[in-house]
Amino acid sequence: MNKTDLLIGFIIGILASLLGMFLYITLVVHSGFMAGIQSMKNEGHLGKIVTLGSIMDLIAFGILLKMNKEIMARGVVLAVIMLTIVTLFL
Repeated sequence: MNKTDLLIGFIIGILASLLGMFLYITLVVHSGFMAGIQSMKNEGHLGKIVTLGSIMDLIAFGILLKMNKEIMARGVVLAVIMLTIVTLFL
């Protein structure tokens, strides 16, 4: 197993999730990213925002599988698992 491919997939997963969160907050909530994160955290909706951001991870996962990059796709899954664990403790 190539660890650099796994790390690249993990980074792609984190960045895709952040991109999804950014797009949701700016396009739907009509707020700045950090202000939106703070307001959602205060309202108790941060987990829902992370979940909506993870839709981009699903897209990245599918693209990586189409390109036969299975190890990178595992990294994306690892990023989703890590985001889930972190969200549980926030």
